[in-house]
Amino acid sequence: MKKIAISLAMVTTASLMASNLVDQAKNAGLKAIPNSQSELLKLIDDPRNPITDAKVELGKKLYFDPRLSKSGIISCNTCHNLSEGGDDGVPAAIGHKWAANPHHLNSPTVYNAVFFQAQFWDGREKDLEAQAQGPIQAHPEMAATKGHVEKTVTSMPKYVSDFKKAYGDDVKISFEQITDTIALFERILVTPSPYDDYLNGSEDAMTPAQKEGLKTFIDKGCATCHSGITLGGEMNAFNVTGTYKFQDVGNFKGDKNGLIKVPTLRNITETAPYFHNGQFWSLKDAIKEMGRIQLGTTISDKEAASIEEFFGALEGRKPEMSIPMLPASTATTPKPNLN
Repeated sequence: MKKIAISLAMVTTASLMASNLVDQAKNAGLKAIPNSQSELLKLIDDPRNPITDAKVELGKKLYFDPRLSKSGIISCNTCHNLSEGGDDGVPAAIGHKWAANPHHLNSPTVYNAVFFQAQFWDGREKDLEAQAQGPIQAHPEMAATKGHVEKTVTSMPKYVSDFKKAYGDDVKISFEQITDTIALFERILVTPSPYDDYLNGSEDAMTPAQKEGLKTFIDKGCATCHSGITLGGEMNAFNVTGTYKFQDVGNFKGDKNGLIKVPTLRNITETAPYFHNGQFWSLKDAIKEMGRIQLGTTISDKEAASIEEFFGALEGRKPEMSIPMLPASTATTPKPNLN
C-alpha cells in the first residue's frame, strides 16, 4: 500500500511539473499551432482568397516553376527548398546570373511564414501576397518582369485551364493573381511539432531533456523576442547589449528604425547557417551569441546545449506533397534569358 502511495505521489508531482512548465511557456507568450484543423484554418486562411484544393495545387505548380524567372532556371523553391528546412542552406541567397544577394542576406524559411507579423528581414511587407511579388521582380533574385510572368503562364493552355478551374471562367490571369496563388500555397506550409503537441496537452510529446531545455529557454529570457506561434516573426531591435560578431558582413542595417525581423525558431535545426547574413553554422554558438548581444547575459555551454535540445522539439511535421508535373512550354512561351 505504501509503494502505491509513493507511486501516486510521483505521478502527481510529475503532472504538476508538466502543468507548471506549460503555464510558464504560455505566460512567456509562447503559443502552439492548434491541433484542430478548423482552428488552424482560421489562422491561415485569407478571406480575400479562400483556400481550396484547386488553388493549392495550382500555387504549388507556380512555386516550383523556374520559367517564371528571367533565366528559366530559378523557382521559388530554389531559395526556399521544401525538401529540407524551407531555405537554401547557404549564407547569402544566390539569384540571377549566379549572383549573391547584394546585402549578403540569408534566405529565411518559408515554412510557417503565414504566421509572421512581417515579411522580409526589414519587415517591409505584412503578408505573403505582397511578399511573393518581390523576389520574382528583384534583379538579384528571379529578375523577371510582370509581363514576362503573365506571358509565360498564359502561353500554356494547361495553366489557363487550371486558373479557370481554381477561380472560374472569368478569371484574369494577371501578375497579381499569379503571385496571390503562390502565396496561397505558401499559407498551407505549416509544420506542427512535438512542442505543439506538448503545449496542446500531450505530456509525453517532448522528452525530459527537451522540457528542461524549454525551461532554460524561458528562464534565460529567449522568449522575450522569440514568442508567439512562430517563436519569432516580428520586428525587434538588434545589438541591444552588444555588437553582433559579424555585423560588418553585408550592409544590412534593418528598417528605418534599425529593427530586424526576428527569425522563427521552428525547424531551426534544419535551417543553418544562422542570423540575417548567415555567418553562424553552429546552433550552439548562435545561441550563445544571442545571449551576449540581445540579453546581456552569458549562456554557458551547458545552457546552450539544453536550449538546443529543446529546439529539437521544434522540428515539425512537413506537409506531404509530390513534385508537381508542370505544363509543357509552347512556341509562345518566353525563352530563357541569361543576361
